[in-house]
Amino acid sequence: MTGTMFFRVRTVATLWVCLAPAFAAEVTLQDKTLLVAFDSNTGALTRLEDKSAHWIIERRPELGASFRLHAPLPNRRDNFVLGEKQPAAAVSKISSNTVKLEWKNLVSEHGGVLPIAFQATVTLENGALRFDGTLVNDSPLVVETIEYPYLGDLNPPARGARMQARTTWYGNLQSDEIYPAFRNEKGYWGVFSSMKTFDSYRSLFCLLQAPGQGLYVEMADPNQRYLMQYTFEQLPGPVDSVDSRVPEQDEIDGHPVRLEFRTTHFLFAAAHSTAQLAPVVLKGYQGDWHAGVDLYKQWRATWFQPPHTPAWVQDVNSWQQLQINSPEQDYRVPYSDLVKYGEECARNGVGAIQLVGWNIEGQDGGDPSQDTDPHLGTWQQLHDAIGKIQALGVKIILFGKLNWADETMPWYKSELYKYATTDPWGIPYEQGGYSYYTPTQLAGINNHRRAVMDFLSPGYRDIATREFQKLLALGASGWLFDENCHHGPVKYSFAADHGYTPPGFIYGGDLPMARQLRAAADKVDRDFVFAGEGHQDWLMQAYPVSYFRIDNGSTPVERYIDPQAPLMVAVTGFDDREMLNLILLDRYLVSYEPYNFKGHLTDFPLTLEYGRKIDSLRRRYKAQLWDAEFRDTQGAKVSADGPFRYSVFVTSAGKRAVVVINQGREKRSLRRSSCRTRANWWWLRRSSPTHGPRPGMWRSRRDRRPSLWKGRPLPQTGHSLYNELSSWCRIALLEPRVYSCSPPLPWRRPRTASPLPWTPAAPRC
Repeated sequence: MTGTMFFRVRTVATLWVCLAPAFAAEVTLQDKTLLVAFDSNTGALTRLEDKSAHWIIERRPELGASFRLHAPLPNRRDNFVLGEKQPAAAVSKISSNTVKLEWKNLVSEHGGVLPIAFQATVTLENGALRFDGTLVNDSPLVVETIEYPYLGDLNPPARGARMQARTTWYGNLQSDEIYPAFRNEKGYWGVFSSMKTFDSYRSLFCLLQAPGQGLYVEMADPNQRYLMQYTFEQLPGPVDSVDSRVPEQDEIDGHPVRLEFRTTHFLFAAAHSTAQLAPVVLKGYQGDWHAGVDLYKQWRATWFQPPHTPAWVQDVNSWQQLQINSPEQDYRVPYSDLVKYGEECARNGVGAIQLVGWNIEGQDGGDPSQDTDPHLGTWQQLHDAIGKIQALGVKIILFGKLNWADETMPWYKSELYKYATTDPWGIPYEQGGYSYYTPTQLAGINNHRRAVMDFLSPGYRDIATREFQKLLALGASGWLFDENCHHGPVKYSFAADHGYTPPGFIYGGDLPMARQLRAAADKVDRDFVFAGEGHQDWLMQAYPVSYFRIDNGSTPVERYIDPQAPLMVAVTGFDDREMLNLILLDRYLVSYEPYNFKGHLTDFPLTLEYGRKIDSLRRRYKAQLWDAEFRDTQGAKVSADGPFRYSVFVTSAGKRAVVVINQGREKRSLRRSSCRTRANWWWLRRSSPTHGPRPGMWRSRRDRRPSLWKGRPLPQTGHSLYNELSSWCRIALLEPRVYSCSPPLPWRRPRTASPLPWTPAAPRC
């Protein structure tokens, strides 16, 4: 009965949309995929429909919006220009697929008429809607932001259908619900209604994901000239403050219920200037997040410049991260003792050491100095230790940070303060530092506070380059720029004497800094590796290796975007097969980190042995598990009687491999796949139940029986005392043609004699 009532409500609503008179005269663009309409009087976007998916995205013309602009007055910052109060000077169709809109002499809320004009063009081509804009500011005010395009009534495809905003950050595709629940993320004190924003410096795209379909939104400017935010606001507010449920009806207490979506451009357009907006592209898609990210991949391929990467990094390899000193001055590993760590790595097949805390004041102290620390030994001792370790076949990667300046250091007080980023009042921004070991610092009492340095400043880039050259001189094979993905609390620097016209979007300095450092490295060794921590995918052009941390809920979006990029994940547990299985599943490099990167490899032999088996497997089946294209779950359907995950790899010859991992603590069975096929399976398992590790207890088994697709239990991998059942991993190498169909292929009896009782029909994969 409930389902019947829901159907009737949807039907009535659909009829209302179809039969309602137009709100005003409209100018319309449409192709076989999208329809968009604009009010001819105001320029408001009144209708938006994905015709191919029957999704009415903008439903109620009376809630249509055009833009919003913020131009603070000298004595009142709260001065907006509201698009709904501006008559359009022009709304005209200048070609079959382009509309031109223009607004002039904008009326602000508290500053009267302003000599500001905003011109926009909207182009619809092949199902993609592109919004371009030009702001002509002839006023004496700074236009800080303009919000455009602006959807005043964003709707899910169906009442009750869940909708999420999905953006990238730190190697993951984050998911934030926007319907039917909408939690406020801006603080109740700061907004009138619930709001969420997502920054373009983290993600150049935002997916509005609904079940089986979505809307792709892109900031179509990879140069990061300024900050853009994907802004969501739920009006008038939630039904309740416990679950943040959105009202189900169109009106509550006389207020229209609506979800607004707009892209906010932080232009900071100076008085008497003209500014071009970064294009914004909207496009509908069918499917889950993979289909949305595929749109980003297509665009990314037009501008991404693949970096030079040495062959050893591209091959199967693993690292150890080792910290030898901290700002609490523990001086744990002298330079002269480093060689024994290198010998351990060489014995255990680990190809590199990421060396942390080697420079003065240790990790997170003394930055941006790349001087050696005399308490650990001499410069020559470190240089010689690096040479000896690398002679063993183990690379040294030096950890470094150049985006902060330790405020406790004399260098900051005498010189570096000149290059610190400042807020609009001239006060330097600050990053709070990190806590290490001692109760005093763990309580945050004596942390090394750090100024945020200005990468847009040519003067500071030269200082950073000189420090980087000190690191190069030590003879290591590369460096890892920790925290290169962010600049603490800073988005813009307002310092007046940094060599450019303020304010400057601080993330716009990331690639210029990287290019200057790369030029210095190339003079020494073109194969010198640039690595970073969880950085944005466009920074992979400069830092081809990315290191980050994951958990069981992480979505491998960076691996899906770039199947061959050297992406590395930390392993810290003492029998950490669950994490290692995820690393196998998503083709990550292993970073061994016993005692949170402060111990020896031999401190966790169970983890090390399992990791070595995984790397051995990847070398043995390199064409299937390493050189192949990672497709996440695209291309196969696998089900089991409990929690599991799987991934698909496609070789250059079109063959597929499937990796399946058990995420539970119990024995599981694979029940079915979407197509019957003959498969070769490999798994790692214990040869006998034991209470501890012993030599030769691991073996690899190969089984060609196709019955493994149909209900065969997953292998029991050892004694329950060690919860061994959660650590199996299984690989299937599948025939390329009969594979991955949904719905399942029909089956028919053969017309001729066949050794099989049933023969599959022609595949439709």
